[in-house]
Amino acid sequence: MSSFDAKQVKNQVVQWIRDWFEVNGRGCNAVIGISGGKDSSVVAALCVEALGVDRVIGVTMPNGVQKDISDSMKLINHLGIRHYNINIADTYNALMNTIGAEFKADGTEISRQTIINMPPRLRMTTLYAISQSLNGRVANTCNLSEDWVGYSTRYGDAAGDFAPLGGLTVAEVKAIGREMGLPLDLVDKTPSDGLSGKSDEDNLGFTYAVLDRYIRTGVCDDAKTKALIDDKHAKNLFKLLPIPHFDYNAQ
Repeated sequence: MSSFDAKQVKNQVVQWIRDWFEVNGRGCNAVIGISGGKDSSVVAALCVEALGVDRVIGVTMPNGVQKDISDSMKLINHLGIRHYNINIADTYNALMNTIGAEFKADGTEISRQTIINMPPRLRMTTLYAISQSLNGRVANTCNLSEDWVGYSTRYGDAAGDFAPLGGLTVAEVKAIGREMGLPLDLVDKTPSDGLSGKSDEDNLGFTYAVLDRYIRTGVCDDAKTKALIDDKHAKNLFKLLPIPHFDYNAQ
């Protein structure tokens, strides 16, 4: 991090967003799920600087009562962006109840991982519904550190049309957030999935500081942690690749 120039990289990402929209959505809006954490906050701020406040749409998507919804609104009000609040609870409950009723017939139970991953997938469906109705492009808010170890939900938060933070570690994202003058309580907020009741680092089994250092320098002092990171990286690479397809050769 000592050589990371947050201002320079911020400017580069802003220009990258402008260039991407020029090719892939000239005049379109950026649609962003606003969780109140550092990643969605930084992505929203970058898009405002790149496209202008009138072309950025924030979407809050609580599943019932979201205790930190005030953090999402703090970011939205700080940037002054248009926003929509779509509560996914009715949809989530209806779908889970329907699946559960079908499973009950043969004694199958809905898995814990299904319960955790369903809300992010419903939220991405919501973002695309809003995007298609409002001439938008959906922002992916995952960072490099999360992607490296697969800490994302495929077709949930791992989806999107463009990923401004996909090449930046957690520490680098935070540095850009500070450079942009975002509220520090959002930038430094303890990251969690909001679903399992645990922090990201509790779920992963190591800190982002350790992971970021390993990504950027290849150094990890603890052999067990290094092995755990390497295992997660290898097992989750498929999430970042295009869907494999049979390549038919007609010749």
